Amino acid sequence: MSENGVEHSHGMHVVHDGPRQAPPLLLIHGSGASGVSWSPVVPALADHHHVIRVDLPGCGQSPPPSSYDVPVQASRVAAVLDDLGLRHVAVVGHSSGGYAATALAEQRPDLVRSVALISSGPRPDALLPQPLIFRVLMGPPFGPLVWSRRSDAMIRTGIGATTARPVDVPDEAVADLKRTSYRAFRMSLRRNTAYIAERSVPDRLAALTVPVLVIFGAADPRWDPSSAHQYEAVPNARIELLPGVGHIPMLEAPETTSELLLGWTSRQRVGGTPPVAPDA
Repeated sequence: MSENGVEHSHGMHVVHDGPRQAPPLLLIHGSGASGVSWSPVVPALADHHHVIRVDLPGCGQSPPPSSYDVPVQASRVAAVLDDLGLRHVAVVGHSSGGYAATALAEQRPDLVRSVALISSGPRPDALLPQPLIFRVLMGPPFGPLVWSRRSDAMIRTGIGATTARPVDVPDEAVADLKRTSYRAFRMSLRRNTAYIAERSVPDRLAALTVPVLVIFGAADPRWDPSSAHQYEAVPNARIELLPGVGHIPMLEAPETTSELLLGWTSRQRVGGTPPVAPDA
């Protein structure tokens, strides 16, 4: 690992923040984004955790993979955690990153202490009609042409179409979105949809024993906010709806999001010794 806490492992760009001996917290971004999307909440989280951020294969600074299947992505994340010698990790996924987090818990319950999902649609029919800019970028014939010509302003407009309030988008997040190819974005969307169509996320989590936190913006324009209640099928799941917040709570309400995540992880450690990660 380099001094700045950045490395490449199993085809993924990995960034570390916070003390290595602190309880581990893994952050997984959504489709087309990167680990930079978590930047506004990292300082608060890193005061209490060893924070690990990954760029999933094909996104940000990670090279394209041979498969975008959600279980395959999860297995690569598991390999990173294995190399770091980490266990009992609190895993947080934003949007489709919640599917990778769920698949990781399904595959490797020995690695996952708890799962928090932020703006993760439970099943395909919860998806709302998408804004025009998304429809143009996502489909032929214009999608591939427009994608290669995206300006910084267009990317910021696209991000703004998913929020319910003005946000400050980090320049690094815009740069990483530019690195993500049209094919990577489209394939990720297709494989993510296939994953939740095969079996809904609440059904998958209900079959596990992992504690679950669900955070949803009450004004999310991508997923029907009322669909968050489908997670009530998960035993003892905690559901938090944030008023006036859209699809990206980390950018729109970073303080509230950080507080919810820290409160959640601290409760998982009550009554036992916090897991300690070995020096990496």
